[in-house]
Amino acid sequence: MPVPLTPRVLGRLRLANQGLLGGGFPTVPGAVRWMTAMQAQDLGAALWAVGQRVPGTAASDVRAALDAGTVVRSWPMRGTLHLLAPEDLRWILGITSGRLMNMVAGRHRELAITPDDIAHCRDIAFKTAEALKAEGRPGASREQLFQAFEEAGQLTKAQRGIHLLGSLCQRAWLVQGPMAVNKGKVGVQQLFVPFDEWIPESRDLSREEGIAELLVRYVRSRGPATIKDFSWWSQIPLKEARAALDAVRDSLVELQFGGSSYWLTPESAAMLDDGVPGSRSLLALPGFDEYLLGYQDRSLVLAPGYSELVVPGKNGVFKRIMVSGGEVIGTWARTVSGKTAGVATEPFAGPLGPGTERSFQAQGRAYLKFMAA
Repeated sequence: MPVPLTPRVLGRLRLANQGLLGGGFPTVPGAVRWMTAMQAQDLGAALWAVGQRVPGTAASDVRAALDAGTVVRSWPMRGTLHLLAPEDLRWILGITSGRLMNMVAGRHRELAITPDDIAHCRDIAFKTAEALKAEGRPGASREQLFQAFEEAGQLTKAQRGIHLLGSLCQRAWLVQGPMAVNKGKVGVQQLFVPFDEWIPESRDLSREEGIAELLVRYVRSRGPATIKDFSWWSQIPLKEARAALDAVRDSLVELQFGGSSYWLTPESAAMLDDGVPGSRSLLALPGFDEYLLGYQDRSLVLAPGYSELVVPGKNGVFKRIMVSGGEVIGTWARTVSGKTAGVATEPFAGPLGPGTERSFQAQGRAYLKFMAA
């Protein structure tokens, strides 16, 4: 008999499709490519998000992928940094950047940023990158670019500098490249490099083709999901999103649940016949993980009454989440006592049972080991 639909069953389907159950993905680039875009404003959280999907890796493996350019980090949607496969960035920007530029136009007027200013900063950035390359340096830090902008008469105070940098990246003139090293230590900043030098080969898709592919890949990696979830995540207007759905619906499966249509792939839907795994799974996911962040409506896996415990004050900052059997059951935090690091659980509905607490502490130790390596 088919598995009865419940929020936890749909949540476990999402876990499976995101590579959070079973063996996950074999490589860091493979995981990022499958996910298409992974929220990465908080780089430490993004490293663990990848690590949870690629068993046996360390944070250094994800940084190495950024250094090698097999994974890139930029602002493809919602004005937020994401990890992507390099060949996907340009065509996604071609779909999303126009709307984002319209959304920030008012702020650019406040900051006195004109198209000529952005073009001027492009030329400055290219010149700076070329000079650093001649010195054997792999790219320019944000501070080096801001200094070059200031010396050329382009002010960077009051967020003007970051808006200029973001504009250059959204126009595919710059991209974040290798990790910056300061006094022999790798930090959380990346160097900026000319886009065409760092990503010499990009796919070329029309807007219509691109939206359809983005939708299929979103459903494949995040289904079951609604078309409104996809429109919110990608910032593609709902009218265009629905047109793309009409074009690809024959390759997808529709589930009716709670008065809404959820879409998933046939391979994912087959799990409803064979048994959806993960009923006893327990995961320590980072803040901003796509499992929760990647949907407009998060109530399927997070009870609305607990939402402010994950995003206090609705300030946009997501705490780390505990996920049991497809349901968000609490948050967790890294702790430090002297020289000893650990994790503390903050379940929503009272203390965890001893066995569950022990299992989660094992997850915490895996997290600390991952981040330290």
